[in-house]
Amino acid sequence: MEKDNNTKKVILLVDDDEIHLQITELVLSEFYEIHTVKSGKEALEFLNKGQNVPDLMLLDILMPEMDGWSLYDKIVDIVSLKFTPIMFYSSLDENNAKERAYALGAVDFITKPCERPVLLERIGKAIQNAELKKKQYGI
Repeated sequence: MEKDNNTKKVILLVDDDEIHLQITELVLSEFYEIHTVKSGKEALEFLNKGQNVPDLMLLDILMPEMDGWSLYDKIVDIVSLKFTPIMFYSSLDENNAKERAYALGAVDFITKPCERPVLLERIGKAIQNAELKKKQYGI
C-alpha cells in the first residue's frame, strides 16, 4: 500500500481487553488510523491479508490462546513487516518482561496504563525512526 505524507500512519493494536482497545483507539485515532484485533490469531489474519501493512504494531502480552510473545515470534518472519516497529503495550511491569521484549527486538515496552502524551511521543518516535531506516535502505 503506497502512502503519501498526508495519509495517517496505520497502527495495528492487538489486545484481548475490550476496554483497553477502546481507550487506546480513542487516544490514538486523532493522529493515526487504528486497526484493532482481539487476539494473536486475528492479528495474523489481518497481516496475512496484506491490504494494510501497519506502520507500527502495539502488542499486549497477556492474551489467551496466543500470547504477545508467540505473536511476535510469528510476526518477525513476515517479510513485508521487516521495517514495521513492534512495541509491547502491557500491564506487565516486570523487568524480565521488558528485558525479554528488548532482547527479541521490540522497539519499546510501554506499561499500561500510560499517559496520553507519553504514549503519543513514544509511538511518534518509533514511527519516525522506522521511516528514517526505510529511507536509508531506499524504501
